[in-house]
Amino acid sequence: MQTLTLEGYLAADPSILSAQGSGKKRASFRVLETTRFRRADGAPGERTTGFNCICFNEATTENYLQPYARKGSRVLIQGHVENDTWTGKDGVEHYDLRLIVSEIRLKNRRAATAATI
Repeated sequence: MQTLTLEGYLAADPSILSAQGSGKKRASFRVLETTRFRRADGAPGERTTGFNCICFNEATTENYLQPYARKGSRVLIQGHVENDTWTGKDGVEHYDLRLIVSEIRLKNRRAATAATI
């Protein structure tokens, strides 16, 4: 199994989902990573890549991601890539790559607080 290490920013707040039957929680989120480079003519360029990520660890989801992870949070993730295929209603076969998270570290860990008046 190949391991991927990724550093980037959360594109949106994580979706916290409960599994049918067991009720175990998992987190689903998208991480954006930007690479900056120079073109052949010397002009600067950049490319942003989005990664779909899933964290199946219930303790990490409840105690770490749910209270602290927010859109724009900088994250360092380690995990493995999984390929998923499905056939849509129109009969077209779709492909999806996703990162199954084994370790995650939030670089800016602040609890979400309710606004007080």
